[in-house]
Amino acid sequence: MMPDIFSSFDPYMYNTLFPTNSMFLMMNTLIVLMIQSSFWVINSRSSTFKTPIKDTIFTQLSRTSGLQLKGLSTSLSAIFFLLVMINLMGLIPYTFSTSSHLVFTLTLGLPIWLSLIISSFSNSPKKSTAHFLPDGAPDWLNPFLVLIETTSVLVRPLTLSFRLAANMSAGHIVLSLMGIYCASAWFSSLSSTIFLMLAAIGYILFEVAICLIQAYIFCLLLSLYSDDHAH
Repeated sequence: MMPDIFSSFDPYMYNTLFPTNSMFLMMNTLIVLMIQSSFWVINSRSSTFKTPIKDTIFTQLSRTSGLQLKGLSTSLSAIFFLLVMINLMGLIPYTFSTSSHLVFTLTLGLPIWLSLIISSFSNSPKKSTAHFLPDGAPDWLNPFLVLIETTSVLVRPLTLSFRLAANMSAGHIVLSLMGIYCASAWFSSLSSTIFLMLAAIGYILFEVAICLIQAYIFCLLLSLYSDDHAH
């Protein structure tokens, strides 16, 4: 029986190449990235591959206030590298796509956002509270602005997680549809099969770029949230 387009998001549908529980992969990636390559006289291949990724995150953090927060740059570098690996592994056939599920994206986005909020209020409660009210607003509009700013801050982890999960899910659904139609056209039309296979190959290359961009946007938004931190 041919599965539907949403069966690719079922972790029990396939025998995956990697563990369904991504905690093992997450911890391995974070540990590897935390270990510096100071034992090497000459940079190893892994450090040569990781250095441009770290430089990208550090360049972004240098434009925000996140550079003044200890440990944030290292954490975002590890999260960026982790998301790139998981997004790309989700394109492998018969592999469970972990980053297309909201539970996984919330696990990454919610702790970082919550730690920034707690750290900001612990450091300076008055300045943190003042961020909820823009300067120069009329007095009669202040209660509504505070409510709007509070709502926008509270929904940040949801929008951050939904954005990554929705974009990755959409790409896998399109690839599933192409695979289903390509398998159906195999016995009916050779020209349609060749066209669908070429379209699928082109879309896979496009999806690789989406995997990299979505990982960067996820870490970019987390770094921009650090601007609201009270220093």
